[in-house]
Amino acid sequence: MILSTTPSSDGFYMPGEYEPHLGTIMVWPTRAGSFPYSGKEAKPAFAEIIKDIIKHEKMFLVCDEAHKDELFDYFSEKDFAPLGNIEVIIADTDDAWARDTSPSFVINDNEVRGIDWVFNAWGGDVDGLLPTYDNDDALASVFCQKYNYDYYDLHSKGFVLEGGSIHSDGDGTILVTESCLLSKGRNPKLTKSEIENVLLTYLGAKKIIWLPYGIYNDETNEHVDNVCAFVRPGEVVLAWTDDEKDPQYEMSLADLKLLERECDAKGRKLIVHKLPIPAIRQVVTEDDLPGYTYEEGEEERYAGERLAASYVNFYIANKSVLVPQFQDKNDQVALDILSKCFPDRKVVGIPARDILLGGGNIHCITQQIPE
Repeated sequence: MILSTTPSSDGFYMPGEYEPHLGTIMVWPTRAGSFPYSGKEAKPAFAEIIKDIIKHEKMFLVCDEAHKDELFDYFSEKDFAPLGNIEVIIADTDDAWARDTSPSFVINDNEVRGIDWVFNAWGGDVDGLLPTYDNDDALASVFCQKYNYDYYDLHSKGFVLEGGSIHSDGDGTILVTESCLLSKGRNPKLTKSEIENVLLTYLGAKKIIWLPYGIYNDETNEHVDNVCAFVRPGEVVLAWTDDEKDPQYEMSLADLKLLERECDAKGRKLIVHKLPIPAIRQVVTEDDLPGYTYEEGEEERYAGERLAASYVNFYIANKSVLVPQFQDKNDQVALDILSKCFPDRKVVGIPARDILLGGGNIHCITQQIPE
């Protein structure tokens, strides 16, 4: 049922990702303009992520009719419902970034509800990345209706937001970036204060922390989930580099300065852990380019294009933390830092360059459903 009230008036709020999940939503990757050779190399990485998650929670895997049979190349029959934890949802999508196209979820003491934001492919006519995105814009409502989640529909307000552009501590505080939420392709008719009021109202929050920047050359206009994330209330990781010649240095430094002078909704000073970005810059190579097949009007890659690689783009599952790996000397550094941040979870490295070639990473392809 579409609700005419708001989460804050109904006593609902967005929990932290580290709180218990019923399951996770993912979309099987097939778009040739995002993943080379229609996801040939990305699919094993997606499968590895799915196999870890289903050990301790359900997986709602969206796949179109044309590709459903290939799932058996990666999973056994016992992995699928009713025997296993993978439930396949046959639906058409435009791309595989479930974080941005699935519902966001809010909870109270005994109920979970969805939020259906407007999705315009990261900027619509201004700087959007896809020529068509109607299927992705519909996915949140399709999911809520299929699984009988009451939901708040922001289409009536025309409010554009992606799940990767918000991060909740579950205790009243939301992280965002100004570079994304104030970009001209999102909600240009609204002021910063008006955007903040919508977030407070629909996420049941008390405070928004506006970071200036995300990750350099992040084509989402710098989603927050690639640069900074809560590991628990009052404590965050921040993407970092000590290389003052890297454009990321000044961006992360500005974020750090803001975090050091901010308090969260409960008045706590934030503990900030610096999480290094890969030492070797991740770029599109000449060898990658033949694998892409673009639709007319679709953003095209070029050799040497810097990709927005970040270890902050991890996903917190019920019993594990899944962390991107790039065959880089900082891979293990990131795993060690995150192991200390999440002592009650197994921190698992996932080879992720083939996901990154699509423009995002592990957090971008996953969306948790709270219990």
